[in-house]
Amino acid sequence: MLNIGAAAVSTPTPSSQSLRGVPSVVGMKEWLEALGHSTNDINALNIIHVAGTKGKGSTCAFTRSFLHAHGLRTGFPNRIGLYTGPDLQSIRERIQIDNQPITEDLFTRYFFEVWERLSPDSCDATGENKKSRLPRYLQLLALLAFHTFIRERVQAAIFETHHGGEYDATNVIPHPVVTAITSLGMDHVAQLGPTIDDIAWHKSGIFKPGVPAFSAPQDPGPVEVMRRRAEEKNVPLKFVSNYEMLPKNKKVLAVPVQRINCSLALEVARCFLQAKAPECVIDDDLIREGVENFSWPGRFEIIQDGQIRWFLDGAHNPLSLRQAAQWFADNTNHSETTKCRVLIFSHYSEERDGMTLVEELARSLPENDARPYKVIFTSYNERKDGVRRIDKTLKVPETPFPNLGTHYATRWEQLDPKAQLYVEPTIEDALMLARDIAVEKKGLDVLVTGSLHLVGGALSLLRP
Repeated sequence: MLNIGAAAVSTPTPSSQSLRGVPSVVGMKEWLEALGHSTNDINALNIIHVAGTKGKGSTCAFTRSFLHAHGLRTGFPNRIGLYTGPDLQSIRERIQIDNQPITEDLFTRYFFEVWERLSPDSCDATGENKKSRLPRYLQLLALLAFHTFIRERVQAAIFETHHGGEYDATNVIPHPVVTAITSLGMDHVAQLGPTIDDIAWHKSGIFKPGVPAFSAPQDPGPVEVMRRRAEEKNVPLKFVSNYEMLPKNKKVLAVPVQRINCSLALEVARCFLQAKAPECVIDDDLIREGVENFSWPGRFEIIQDGQIRWFLDGAHNPLSLRQAAQWFADNTNHSETTKCRVLIFSHYSEERDGMTLVEELARSLPENDARPYKVIFTSYNERKDGVRRIDKTLKVPETPFPNLGTHYATRWEQLDPKAQLYVEPTIEDALMLARDIAVEKKGLDVLVTGSLHLVGGALSLLRP
């Protein structure tokens, strides 16, 4: 039952596929020099560099949390920078210092310092114009992060790659303290594929000679690729298994993949401190403190709202959606407090096949009481009045709506004929429909997933 609501340069990769266009790392070194930053300035940031498909943000946040707890205890590091993405509600989320997005004043000041120095009409010391090409969006944000962290004199900086590794804009880092690779899966195939081994090759491009590298457990093919790349660069590589002594924190570590991310982050933090403060140790009390203070909005997040529990995860690739489905099932199966389960889904991307994601999610949700029997498809449009309350500057993709939502609903009906299906024009409409269902059913568990754009919009409404 369907209800519709109201209105170049080609650089060879290890496979036969080639990169299209200019690799993102091209120009980064020159732009940093134009900003007045040398290789030594970048190295002095004491960088931890993280690549992967799933869990990069969580691993970075766990690493930051461990280092922050250590800094509070010993004084080092006393300022920690974090560069990550994408953002959910504010572009400033991408550049953080000491667990907080940089202020609007800092963002504005440093943005214009970068922009003015890189603008085409600016000249170098000799009066010669050498900056005819401006950085692209993600290149500009990475440059802004480097510039901010150098100006603010952070003692440690954690950088998450954008998409790949080898040709990623962040791979301008000459000598990080440690590198890490999270779980790998099939994503951004047009750029990194077509096989998982190709993706492993790109991601392990962040390895630097002599710099320790750590990885989450991987399939045999990627393991072989990563080991071969590590040998070529004389990189000590360790694959990290679950650390059995992690605290039993049901809020933070209830999801198996988060225990993997946390274990990887713990090894990275320990390696960082061994390199920069050999006398320092991470003991059980510090681990517990780091886990308790971990926060990463929109990833495996549960919000209790009266009779409704909102389960939000910005999963947007097959691996992530399988994990989100399992997380939802584990937390709602055999629940005594709620009886009805609802799914809110939205996804539109030129890089991914949304229908494939719909099919993956439908198959991943188990055939038991935890399976949603009301499914709401919506767009990336946040509010009914068309006003967006969040200060994201990156243009949200225009969803071909309602046709796309209707196509998704038609496919879901084929996979799950028992489901009651709805198509709503905005995220606000979808949340209002869920609230109406909650009143009728006297309780509700709602899974919101499929895109960070969706989750960011939902969070702005649920927690302004």
